Amino acid sequence: MGVSKGNLTEECVGDGVFLYTLERGGVRAVFTNWGATLMSLCVPDARGEIGDIVLGFDTLGPYTDGTSPYFGAIVGRVANRIARGTFILDGERFTLPVNNGPNSLHGGYVGFDKVLWEARKVTDGNGPSVQFTYHSHDGEQGYPGDLDVSVTYTLSSDCELRTEMEAKPVNKATPVNLAQHSYFNLAGHGSGDVLQHRVRLWSTSYTPLDDTQIPTGEIVPVRGTAFDFTEEASIGSRINDVPGGYDHNFDLRSGLEDPAGDLHPLNGGDLLGDGLRIAAKVWDPVSRRAMEVFTTAPGVQFYTGNYVDGIVGKGGAVYNIHAGLCLETQGFPNAVNDSRFPSIIVRPGETYRHVMVHKFYTQS
Repeated sequence: MGVSKGNLTEECVGDGVFLYTLERGGVRAVFTNWGATLMSLCVPDARGEIGDIVLGFDTLGPYTDGTSPYFGAIVGRVANRIARGTFILDGERFTLPVNNGPNSLHGGYVGFDKVLWEARKVTDGNGPSVQFTYHSHDGEQGYPGDLDVSVTYTLSSDCELRTEMEAKPVNKATPVNLAQHSYFNLAGHGSGDVLQHRVRLWSTSYTPLDDTQIPTGEIVPVRGTAFDFTEEASIGSRINDVPGGYDHNFDLRSGLEDPAGDLHPLNGGDLLGDGLRIAAKVWDPVSRRAMEVFTTAPGVQFYTGNYVDGIVGKGGAVYNIHAGLCLETQGFPNAVNDSRFPSIIVRPGETYRHVMVHKFYTQS
């Protein structure tokens, strides 16, 4: 008897807006082509009970009217912040919308999270999969050049969600930095804050911020600071030492030595397959759900939902501060203005590719 590769269903819920439900084993994920957004992700806890572990909404309204704080969306053309909403590329200055204090955030007023993507179901044998595509035109939100973008979500095993992001400039060089912006609460989306969640980050350094949340350009060791998650620690154990909470980029390029057998192999094989490296592990002591995040990106933004305040979400749940955490694998914030950071410039003939994998399990 063959092993089931899972199921994929499609439902039209509005003018060109669809929901796609991927199911495999004990995992169920619901996506929409509005913003290429993950709306729901249900996985079992240690007792086998299924729970939705991402923050979001029951209806499309908050996603389409711009009131959602990027819940589950793909953000771009450039995720995170660009200082003063401006950069110079090949001698030309470009000006972007300033939508976050003095800076541009997540692509501007109408980033990739606020547009309708084309969608198609994929049947390639790796599991239920949906691909979203979007053509970003020259000058959109101030960015140069036409850009073809695709995001493919796959349940590549019973407890593994794979996200593959690609972008190809058509006619001009442009910065590209896409991120998947889900807020996770492994105890369940409506269960309160995540301060008891335990986190480990495979990074020995991070990028400090100025008073407008732009990196200073330094890359400093985490050792001896509130940013040291090289060994597992609860979020609440040190968050009060970080004014405003965590919203910082951690450098994954340094890696972290790890004792043999400490990691759960990805697809039962090489942890570095496809250039993937482990970025983070999170687990919830109550549900015993655990999540590992793998990525090809050089950084991960660890964000603790500091600006979530009284948002009414799925099932009437009220999301308050620290109701969820984000692990946004990415290029470094403001890299387009700082030559000390890995470049995010992509030129015609080149392909931007960013893969991340979320692996779920339970532990005692």
